[in-house]
Amino acid sequence: MGKGDRRTAKGKRNISSYGVSRPTESKTVVGKAVAAPKAAAAPAKKAPAKKAAAK
Repeated sequence: MGKGDRRTAKGKRNISSYGVSRPTESKTVVGKAVAAPKAAAAPAKKAPAKKAAAK
């Protein structure tokens, strides 16, 4: 499990290859559905202000 191990990310880096252990980012989006932006949600209601204690 070192530089010669093709199953580990370290081994993939050593032999300059990619695979399951060392995935790559693709430049094009393939098959990913992009979610449409949702309508703005109503702002959260604030809790009522606390009353000052009577002296």
